[in-house]
Amino acid sequence: MNTKFLPVTKEEMEARGIWQPDFVYICGDAYVDHPSFGAAIITRLLESRGYSVGMIAQPDWRKKESIAVFGEPRLGFLVSAGNMDSMVNHYTVAQKHRKQDAYSPGGKMGLRPDRAVTVYSNLIRQTYKHTPIILGGIEASLRRLAHYDYWSDGMKRSVLMDAGADLISYGMGEHSILEIAEALDKGFPVSSITFIPGTVYKTKEMPKGELLPSYEQLCENKKAYADSFRIQYENTDAFSGKVLIEDYGNRGYVVQNPPAKPLSQKEMDEVYALPYARTYHPMYEKQGKIPAIEEIKFSITSNRGCFGGCNFCALTFHQGRIVQTRSHASIIEEAKSYVTEKDFKGYIHDVGGPTADFRHPACKKQETKGVCTNRQCLFPKPCKNLNTDHKDYLELLRKLRNISGVKKVFIRSGIRFDYVNADTSSAFLDELAKYHVSGQLRVAPEHVSDEVLYYMGKPEHAVYQQFLKKFEKANARSGKKQYVVPYLMSSHPGCTITEAVKLAEYVRDMGFMPEQVQDFYPTPSTMSTCMYYTGIDPRTGKKVYVPKTFKEKAMQRALLQYKNPENYELVKEALLLAGRKDLIGFDKKCLIRPRGAGKKEQRRNKPVEKKKKSIRNVHKRKG
Repeated sequence: MNTKFLPVTKEEMEARGIWQPDFVYICGDAYVDHPSFGAAIITRLLESRGYSVGMIAQPDWRKKESIAVFGEPRLGFLVSAGNMDSMVNHYTVAQKHRKQDAYSPGGKMGLRPDRAVTVYSNLIRQTYKHTPIILGGIEASLRRLAHYDYWSDGMKRSVLMDAGADLISYGMGEHSILEIAEALDKGFPVSSITFIPGTVYKTKEMPKGELLPSYEQLCENKKAYADSFRIQYENTDAFSGKVLIEDYGNRGYVVQNPPAKPLSQKEMDEVYALPYARTYHPMYEKQGKIPAIEEIKFSITSNRGCFGGCNFCALTFHQGRIVQTRSHASIIEEAKSYVTEKDFKGYIHDVGGPTADFRHPACKKQETKGVCTNRQCLFPKPCKNLNTDHKDYLELLRKLRNISGVKKVFIRSGIRFDYVNADTSSAFLDELAKYHVSGQLRVAPEHVSDEVLYYMGKPEHAVYQQFLKKFEKANARSGKKQYVVPYLMSSHPGCTITEAVKLAEYVRDMGFMPEQVQDFYPTPSTMSTCMYYTGIDPRTGKKVYVPKTFKEKAMQRALLQYKNPENYELVKEALLLAGRKDLIGFDKKCLIRPRGAGKKEQRRNKPVEKKKKSIRNVHKRKG
């Protein structure tokens, strides 16, 4: 028996003197006992409170016996799709099958089903008719109420209804899962557990709370979904959130309790100090290991939550807008443990979270009263109450750099350039350039059109340009030549072909093709996904243009990589559609050259460039 890990077989469980586990955790990911994996945190937390947990990772959903490894648990089944929504894990935005699953042994695809929490839960219910089933993780969390589903292109019910489960522990589930466990342990019927923050439950009788549009209304009227989403978005805060209710007709109601309170720093430290093995289970060694461990094994989570408020991101619905942090002592202790690992080469890959340089709540008010319901901290401009001080993060990075055996500390989870701009001190940017970048700094301006950026919830393009100048000066002070590599997004709601061409021209002027281009992916429970489905901005109720067809999305994406010969026809079609024939030609400002142009025309154009170059070279020689 490998005592570093939780039991994965009945024999391992019985070797510990346990004949019936309190919980059985079923997960769509391979078993990785590392705090970057939600399954590891929840199971280790329960274990620390005296509950026994058996782990079934990636059961064969075609066989009922695959979820019966430990028999019936005393308190209940815990079910998660894993660290990603199973549909995002399986399919690209073009709805093509991905070739690799980083959370499976050897990167093999096909070891989990589509809509994993629903399939696993129904599989359990076939055998265990009355055993409590609690759903958790990102898939269940973001599908907790009725939602638009990109892959079926329509509304879907709360996953609680389709899965036949009893409860959802949504968001970061440490508080709620312990309260659920305690209630079940005290003998509460699962149907009576309706009072825990951070949970969603089913009921036949409507409780007190705010009634959202019914599921029937959502299916019939897209405006109803935009209205519902706005209300949900305004109730994602643990301090001000209301009970939300969805009517499912004769099937009853789905009720969302307000979010659980954020973890205190002491609680965060306790969670990350649990006895994780910090790697994948050895049973995967012969199957090719787990690819996802490579990047995160020597990365440190220093915070969670994000007040950035990007509309295409689900963090507001899952982790919330209040930043929670670990103490320096907790982080330093983890870093020192790396030095003793035989495969540690001296490089800490990341120190951060959703946004690396967020090391405290946006303002003092949030610590006791929560976030503002109808205002963002950074968008459209930084709030006057925003705390932009980077001193705490700087001090932490300095301590990490000074650990014996640590050669370099990288920051790869991303910084907010508008937040850095708002800091009146240049100290963080100076030390970022000097110590924490290796040639290239990746940031996410996403677009250059202010209209598109508005729909993204991102700052105006001028803010990014300001950051580039500041970073260039910081590089000069450090004596280094380093570059900013932008993440860019195509096909976001609000982006017409005209705006897409504008972005392509910006790429041209950068002088290099971006390595990573993200075509907007309408994942569950984001503001942008709501816009995509409804054609309405839920913040204002106004219409918004949405590039929806695969053809238009392909054209917008191709424009960002216009030099790729495979993209030629798409780029040409996009330019003609945008009325930008001027960008097809031999001038240096053109994106593509005309195909099939006669040799005479090519000769007439090409020598001009050569002549200019030769004259320039003559001047150089004379000078």
